[in-house]
Amino acid sequence: MKKIASILFTAVAMFVSADSFAQFKLNMGKLAGAAADAATAVTISDEDVARLSKESVDWMDAHNPIADETTEYGARLKRLTEGLEEVDGVKLNFKVYHVVDVNAFACGDGSVRVFSSLMDIMDDDELMSIIGHEIGHVVHGDSKAAFKRAYLSSAAVKAASSAGGVAGKLSEGAMGDLVVAFTESQFSKSQEYDADKYGFDFIVARGFDPYASSRALQKLVDLAGGEKASVVAKMFSSHPDSEKRAAKLKEMADEHVANQQK
Repeated sequence: MKKIASILFTAVAMFVSADSFAQFKLNMGKLAGAAADAATAVTISDEDVARLSKESVDWMDAHNPIADETTEYGARLKRLTEGLEEVDGVKLNFKVYHVVDVNAFACGDGSVRVFSSLMDIMDDDELMSIIGHEIGHVVHGDSKAAFKRAYLSSAAVKAASSAGGVAGKLSEGAMGDLVVAFTESQFSKSQEYDADKYGFDFIVARGFDPYASSRALQKLVDLAGGEKASVVAKMFSSHPDSEKRAAKLKEMADEHVANQQK
């Protein structure tokens, strides 16, 4: 979301077989833009957003390889998120997608999905800063708003328009198109800065390195300009002023450390 990292730096990274995930994106991509003419004819309630968000996450879980708790990735995520069942009134659940993309995202229902490739390049503190950033988008309502925009630009809205309201059970194709629209949505500059602040407070409150947020974002900045640029381009396109944000996060860490030493 953002491109998925919509989500943190929002975020940020995940993987399994490159061929498998590439095929997933190819199939979904063919459906994009099928219903722009119907977008203005449909409204969607918060209840509809909640239901469709949950169905979309279930769909993504079913169409991507998941690294469960018996794997190194799954065990690591479980260890880091132990006790994070609920934050600021939002119930959370976590899974790792074993796919070849550097990303992470969070949906309005509190589902947080981390890509294994993101885990490969981040240490524990950095990874938690990204997760905190993503949770910030959920707590602030950014993810819900992004999902609503995605629905109104997807093929799913065409069926809803013909039915006179939000469709009940979406077809496989309509759901795939909705997922693509959501994972490619972007957050505003102010939303990203607010999520940065939330993510920073999130890790500091839990005893993680206060410099992890700036370090993680700087890693993504460096990757975006290097040989792995194609891997992070999708996620990074949704993160405005990334270098400025990384510098701001370092200033916040400096101030926090200085205050701790007084």
